[in-house]
Amino acid sequence: MAQAMRQSSLQGELEVDVEIKASAKKFHQMLSGRPHDIAKATPDIQGCALHEGEFGKVGSVIFWNYVIDGQPKVGKERIEAVDQEKNLIAFRVVDGDMLNGFKSFLITVQATPKLRGSGSVVKCHFKYERIDEEVAHPEKLLALFVKTTKDMDEMLLS
Repeated sequence: MAQAMRQSSLQGELEVDVEIKASAKKFHQMLSGRPHDIAKATPDIQGCALHEGEFGKVGSVIFWNYVIDGQPKVGKERIEAVDQEKNLIAFRVVDGDMLNGFKSFLITVQATPKLRGSGSVVKCHFKYERIDEEVAHPEKLLALFVKTTKDMDEMLLS
């Protein structure tokens, strides 16, 4: 379930845990090394293109086409951190629709094997600063992440 951790009126953090059946390693490999395959898994991600560097490498820039509430959106993210052992990747939003409402936006995703049984838990953490009080906290983006994660899980299991 999503948890809000608000630091000030404009700064905030949101996170969610999503249980999946696929292994943490397979999920991380798709997200970090083959993000263009995510568009094949879910209709909400319409495309992903590498603009600089290479997939899964710090400093690389990825351009996304996605849909929230039926509205097409674009985003450009720079990979800030990758840890293959911990199945972790962090992206900083550097351009696109998100920056219409946010001064800064950092997305960290980590997949961890479940302690009991098969499958994994995928944690997504947003750390952001809104431009003003009129901008809503990014719960819709978090919901998109949950749906996309479940769709990716289905693809990884097929």
